[in-house]
Amino acid sequence: MHGQDRPPITPVVAVVGPTASGKTALSLDLAERLGGEVVNTDAMQVYRGMDVGTAKLPVGERRGIPHHLLDLLSVREPATVAEFQGWARAVVAELRGRRTTPVLVGGSALYTRAVLDRFEFPGTDEAVRARWEAELAAVGPVALHRRLAEVDPEAAARILPDNGRRTVRALEVVELTGRPFSASLPEPAYVDPATVQVGVEIDRPTLDARIEARVDAMYDAGLVAEVERLLDEGLAEGRTASRAIGYQQAMAHLAGELTLDEARERTVVATRQFARRQLAWWRKDPRITWVPFDAPDRLDRALAAVAAVAERADGDLGGG
Repeated sequence: MHGQDRPPITPVVAVVGPTASGKTALSLDLAERLGGEVVNTDAMQVYRGMDVGTAKLPVGERRGIPHHLLDLLSVREPATVAEFQGWARAVVAELRGRRTTPVLVGGSALYTRAVLDRFEFPGTDEAVRARWEAELAAVGPVALHRRLAEVDPEAAARILPDNGRRTVRALEVVELTGRPFSASLPEPAYVDPATVQVGVEIDRPTLDARIEARVDAMYDAGLVAEVERLLDEGLAEGRTASRAIGYQQAMAHLAGELTLDEARERTVVATRQFARRQLAWWRKDPRITWVPFDAPDRLDRALAAVAAVAERADGDLGGG
């Protein structure tokens, strides 16, 4: 390290890992030690009022560290990865402009990759999109997902069969580009070489238990009441917000389709499945430095990874 206890080049740091693994605490520790600020990369924490069910950190627990990209949208507004990429890159550039380390944290792997990696979004065509949306309305998400599996099995494997919106987008891109949607996903190449990803490593039995405890805590803290309030604000019409795990199940409970226990149990199962998919995505990325969730020196290990990347980038630029 040069001079002071901070890297000569302001790095971009991202903390990744499954839900309930301990990313939040590590991101706060890193931001504190690096003199940084936290940038949210959780797709659902951008929504105002979606607090309990997204485990949004209350202001009083943020250690006085500024947090960015929280509470930007109402639950009625759709959010796209392309829009988020623009917002997040602007925040990252602004922070680095004042020599402040951005510490990205969130469970949305695609959002994180869209910010960090060279990631160009294929265009959109309203007519093509409308045609696929009409098809979705006619045949339902599962049948449309089967259509996608025929033309682009790799993309279909990454999209849940009931996620009609993402299936429509994938089919639109295939039609517009003549290439598989999966081909337009990012290559693992950082936009800026002074980027480091730190992953929180946790064994599956511990993670499963922590997910169950977190879901119980959310329901005990008033998730159903939060969803009831958000339904008055248009949650059911929100194409993005209404898909959030926990919120879907609580809405089904309020509609009389599930008992409270069933909603809670389905939330646990869906969250565990989500965590498995996220881990499968991150495991394919050899650039991540993994630190055990319970290692006493996990912060030191993470800081060492950050320092190494900053030094290397500094060297590549001939210093300073």
